[in-house]
Amino acid sequence: MRRRPFLILAIGLPALTWPAARTQASRLYRIGFLSPVNFAPGSASASLADGMIHRLEQLGYARGTNLEVETRGADRNLERLPGLVEELAAKKVDVIVANSYPAAAAAKQRISTIAIVVINAGDPVKTGLVASLKQPGGNVTGISDVAAELAPKRLELLKETVPGLKRVAMLWNANDLGMTMRYEASAAVARELGVVVQPLGVREPNDFEDAFAAMSRDVPDGLLMVSDTLTFLNRKRVYDFAAARRLPAIYEDERYARDSGLMSYGPDPVETVERAASLVDRLLKGANPAELPLEQPTRFRLVINLKTAKELGLSIPPSILARADEVIE
Repeated sequence: MRRRPFLILAIGLPALTWPAARTQASRLYRIGFLSPVNFAPGSASASLADGMIHRLEQLGYARGTNLEVETRGADRNLERLPGLVEELAAKKVDVIVANSYPAAAAAKQRISTIAIVVINAGDPVKTGLVASLKQPGGNVTGISDVAAELAPKRLELLKETVPGLKRVAMLWNANDLGMTMRYEASAAVARELGVVVQPLGVREPNDFEDAFAAMSRDVPDGLLMVSDTLTFLNRKRVYDFAAARRLPAIYEDERYARDSGLMSYGPDPVETVERAASLVDRLLKGANPAELPLEQPTRFRLVINLKTAKELGLSIPPSILARADEVIE
């Protein structure tokens, strides 16, 4: 049963220097994508970039004609990010699309004359990327996090699925300030709801075994995993652990629910692409990033994987199924 057709997620894209608007037909625009992981064919980073480029082409830009794209991935080595920023600057890109807080922070620290569009970077105000959502200041704009608003809904869904939920494990990348703040927002809501939080911060792949061992010693009733490149690359290990322990888990990104995760609730990826493309288009037409408010998601999707639920021995309440945007059987 599918409530809506699947559309591929893509992440943020570009902008140009803002001092003066220039017509699309009169020049070549150079856009740089920056990510903690590489842009190998078929990878999540490459898919995101391709999706954003496709949307820009719908807005009148043509790769190979008036649009040139540079991609730089750090292969999970965050220390490489500053050097990659310098490479993009040397290529004279008009905008850098930074996927994640570490990428955004590295770009902001290294350059002030190139517009930066941030995606998946957590709360940009709390992390210090911008002064405010309405008046960001500097050269950074993009898509803002809404974790504080989404956390109650995710925990509500998990509690409705597991009525006896009293203890929830939260797994996140503790090496990423944006994801740490997203975890803190979720943990604060859980405590307000009377749910005990089991914090499981990871910094590298080997840390997942320590997290699994902690959950084996002190078994939680459910799991909430914060989505970023580290947790995404290790997602199958989390699925396998959850399946072995019959542990209900909710994720922030619908890719997880399609890929054996139990359920997900988060921003509509199609809207994310549309809003990021709109920002990019306005920047290319001369908008000043310092005065361009950060966009916030307004559409959210609930995806349920019934196959995984059956494997866990869970019966998803009809009330949740009725609200689902997509049910995978």
